[in-house]
Amino acid sequence: MIDASLVKGKIVATCKGDGPAVDLSDATSRVFLVTLEITKIIEQESLDISFYGSPDGATWGAKSITAFPQKFYCGESPLLLDLTSHPDVKFVRLHWEVARWGRGTETPMFEFDVRLKEVPANILKEAAAEAKALT
Repeated sequence: MIDASLVKGKIVATCKGDGPAVDLSDATSRVFLVTLEITKIIEQESLDISFYGSPDGATWGAKSITAFPQKFYCGESPLLLDLTSHPDVKFVRLHWEVARWGRGTETPMFEFDVRLKEVPANILKEAAAEAKALT
């Protein structure tokens, strides 16, 4: 069962950056719950977080697999990362972009953490069975 941080602990981002490569090859499921927790911000700024996949941890796709909607405030946000349509992806990493506008300092600042947790196969089977029963 994979349960990992996609950044090295809680980080303070003032410019764009990338998290470390996280190996998902031992996962029994290809579906993951990703949780973004923003704990500190300054006003009039935005945070964009996207996810990239790699077959080897060195070569990354040119296009992101998925992304969180743009964020402006503190709080916790979940996202389902479904890699079933990306069988070649064995590693993921996140990329963030920050922007700031308005008065005051021009440097953006976000303190955040991003956790990835594998969704167990039995829970996926239950959800699929419930969805089928509803149709």
